[in-house]
Amino acid sequence: MLTDAQIAAFIADGFVKIEGAFSAETAAAGREILWRATGCDPDDPSTWTAPVIRLWDHAEEPFAAAVTAPVLLEAFDQLVGPGRWLPRRSLGSWPVRFPSPEPPGDTGWHVDVSFPGDAKPDDYLSWRVNVFSQGRALLMLFLFSDVEAGDAPTKIRVGSHLRLARELEQFGEAGTTMFDLADFYTATGDLPEALATGRAGDVYLCHPFLIHSAQPNLAGRPKFMAQPPLLSRQPCVLDRPDGAYSPVEQAIRQGLGLTAAR
Repeated sequence: MLTDAQIAAFIADGFVKIEGAFSAETAAAGREILWRATGCDPDDPSTWTAPVIRLWDHAEEPFAAAVTAPVLLEAFDQLVGPGRWLPRRSLGSWPVRFPSPEPPGDTGWHVDVSFPGDAKPDDYLSWRVNVFSQGRALLMLFLFSDVEAGDAPTKIRVGSHLRLARELEQFGEAGTTMFDLADFYTATGDLPEALATGRAGDVYLCHPFLIHSAQPNLAGRPKFMAQPPLLSRQPCVLDRPDGAYSPVEQAIRQGLGLTAAR
């Protein structure tokens, strides 16, 4: 179980790292599947010809085992609330990052959007995010390879989720797109940064409003990391008569300047 200190850090910083959430053996089995899917040879760097290869959803046994690890299911209940999130058996998309001098073309600070609004469901670039985090309970980073500072770890702006809550309030239920928040990303440049480093089997559970960025892998090892959302059963409720706010909701309320509970 997450400790009170870990939950408090999640509310304040926007993320918590769970070390060894799933086994190194599970991670290795997953990498074997992913290497085959890339079409590259793990023992021949001459076959690593692209800076990033995107793989789509994988639900084979290692990935299902990782996302249903008991420690994670318990953490989902603690951070989002029992019955407020949707179980999953797969790990979404995989931006596999190879060492390369070529720019990958997908870096830049952003928040992950979570619902289509009036856009077509497959037009992800037009999706939206609102102050109630409709559709998304958590952003998750599953490390399937060891990731050190030189291996293109995801960059995190610590505490940015609190500021984004205030920014999103003006847009109401309709929300806004990730591109319309470009000036906001620039304005968070004063915040401290953290790197999502760790061992294969570690998982970062992040507030859905956390601002983050990929970075190029210039000289490190191939990086295997999944970044699926934990989907929510309903939008966050920011005015609960019983005051039973989840840590995700508590953080949004804190960002809006509201008290933790009534």
